[in-house]
Amino acid sequence: MTVPWNGGGLPPAAAERMAEVRGSGTWTSALSTGEFASVKSVGFEPVGQVMGSAVFQIARSGRYWGYHDCLYSGAGFGFSYGNRGDAPVALSGQGAPSRQLVGVFDQARRTALGRMTAECSALGGDGVVAAELTMAPFPNAPNCLEFKVIGTAVRAQGNVRPRHPFTCHLDGQGFAKLVSAGWVPAELLVGMSIGVRHDDYRTQSQQYSWQNTEMTGWSRLIHAIRADARQQLQLQASRMGGDGVIMAAGDLRVWRESCIRAANRNNSEQEDHVAEATMIGTSIARFRTGDQKPRTLSVMPLGKRGDRLRQRLAAVASSPYGDPNEYRRLADELSELGDQG
Repeated sequence: MTVPWNGGGLPPAAAERMAEVRGSGTWTSALSTGEFASVKSVGFEPVGQVMGSAVFQIARSGRYWGYHDCLYSGAGFGFSYGNRGDAPVALSGQGAPSRQLVGVFDQARRTALGRMTAECSALGGDGVVAAELTMAPFPNAPNCLEFKVIGTAVRAQGNVRPRHPFTCHLDGQGFAKLVSAGWVPAELLVGMSIGVRHDDYRTQSQQYSWQNTEMTGWSRLIHAIRADARQQLQLQASRMGGDGVIMAAGDLRVWRESCIRAANRNNSEQEDHVAEATMIGTSIARFRTGDQKPRTLSVMPLGKRGDRLRQRLAAVASSPYGDPNEYRRLADELSELGDQG
């Protein structure tokens, strides 16, 4: 029998799955042996794999409902008009029409994260580690996107419990290192910005120049949206009371669109460039006020050290949240080990 669902709380299938997990007393996770041991070493234990998903329709009719308006008053009057001044960058973070589109994406991600957090609470967990956030087209529905986040719920073994479950992209070892250093994760965050810039007279001149030259307008567009995405991430972290953000990944997309304003003035040849920047990170907060004596994680690894380093190096390289600094550190350590591993 199909259970009616109004979109609030856990979906019926998820609620049934959580009940089965609690009833069986057996948990599952995507943690490796090393990650499991690391999480245990700092007073946490896994309680089950959790996920959240949401499918949203992203309106694409009517030229994105004006989302990609460049706001350039000179568009459509011929490129000679653009010689009077550079076209601005219409940024979502500064109230441009694309702000509404960013809001839809943000709502979809928050819905998916909220459902994953609800599953964590249903299992008695205190937070989620190794959370991976993805966005993909929904099959046979080009106007729809699925937002999905999946991770492993963990529970503190002591009596101190957070008021709300935390979420983070850090794997088991990263989470253990963070806690050992006196920090706790707060929330997995996504900072996003969409910028639109008209290809004005100067941009066209540079594009068709016979000389090697910087495309100053496009450089300004890329710089602006990356700075805006980073600012949105920082604003979210500060609202949650975080002291800092650990970056996980960043993405940049750039494409061309026929200029809406030029088309409205019967000039369909002029174009805009649209750029979309996304930054993912985890906000963290300090829970110790004094300096703590460094300690070594009580994890006894198995096998040769060289084999372990190669496995860890491969995991970091294949992960969408891989840290380049961690990759270089592991590669240097493996190189120094030589034939001793």
